[in-house]
Amino acid sequence: MTHQHHLQVVINFFDHIAVDSIHDLAKLYTDDAYFKDPFNEVRGIDNILPIFTHMFTQVDEPRFVVTGSVLQGEQAFLTWDFLFRMKRFSTDEQCIRGATHIRFAADGRVEFHRDYWDAAEELYEKLPIVGTLMRGLKRMARK
Repeated sequence: MTHQHHLQVVINFFDHIAVDSIHDLAKLYTDDAYFKDPFNEVRGIDNILPIFTHMFTQVDEPRFVVTGSVLQGEQAFLTWDFLFRMKRFSTDEQCIRGATHIRFAADGRVEFHRDYWDAAEELYEKLPIVGTLMRGLKRMARK
């Protein structure tokens, strides 16, 4: 199988992610896979699984929409929208736009996963109180 096939498997997983499918990550990621996002940096599928499980306890209706992908050799870059509803603050659907760099192992599983997104703009600015502070800091930094 080609990395194009493996990339499509990863995209399909994230496009249809559900609390019941989280344990399927163990089929997609190597045992010692590296994962990093703005809040976490871990190694090993046993440390990656709780991050995705926690997502379902923190927000309602989380889902990813992969909006683009580029594959070069064993590496891929995905752009995505993460859609969710905040449990405590609002019933409006929120959107975080980001990107992921992944690298495939020889067997086609993901051995490296790094998410890139701006936590200040995409998350903190949308929270009550903290958002007001963050937007004020942003205005001050522009002057």
